[in-house]
Amino acid sequence: MRIVLVVLSLVFFLILFLPVHLILWVVGKFNPHARIAASQTIVRNAFRFVMVCAGTKITVLGREELQKGEAFLYVGNHRGLADIPVGYITVPTLTGFVAKKELRKVPLFSGWMKSLQCLFLDRDDMKEGLKTILKGVEQLKAGYSVFIMPEGTRNRGEELDLLPFKEGSLKMAEKSGCAIVPVAISNTAAVFENHMPWVRRAHVIIHYGKPIYPADVPKEERKHLGATVRSVIIEQLKEDRAIV
Repeated sequence: MRIVLVVLSLVFFLILFLPVHLILWVVGKFNPHARIAASQTIVRNAFRFVMVCAGTKITVLGREELQKGEAFLYVGNHRGLADIPVGYITVPTLTGFVAKKELRKVPLFSGWMKSLQCLFLDRDDMKEGLKTILKGVEQLKAGYSVFIMPEGTRNRGEELDLLPFKEGSLKMAEKSGCAIVPVAISNTAAVFENHMPWVRRAHVIIHYGKPIYPADVPKEERKHLGATVRSVIIEQLKEDRAIV
């Protein structure tokens, strides 16, 4: 069964690569960039193997629009547990995902997340949330992309009926001067959530939109940048329906 293969592959990765993770931790003391780059390569390939075990086909659209030497704030919708693996497999830049604070406590898994410069967001504490946003700004200025899903939780409704975006997290782009890349993710719920606890074969689409530079957006519209990006993602999802 696919669920067994997926679980075993994740456990195999976490245990087998524990010594590698320790080595990378030491490397990071002298060369943080090398640690981040190596960690993302390892995690990307691990997730690719997991998705093969799950029987997931991934179609990538729009990635050619992105300059690899540039840091972006990727802003995506959130449909399923497969969103982050699909994101890491396809993202063209060194990227840390914004995750809920509870994941910081998961043994082994959280260690890899820290190596990838993931940010842990406390949704209930505004002060701590602001610290996370400022840390994201620092990472973007240092040349590392950030991937956020500003719905705040997985959307269990209709795929085109996105939850409202939390505007605060998009301030990372405005404060760092980087571009926002709208990312539409289709059909990831078909991998697991639609038939828990089983994993099913699925065709997933991830669609990278054209970069949006906050400085180029009219001042009044910039106040509601989250709503603007949300509308773009909905249009991308509509385009991708025929492929799914």
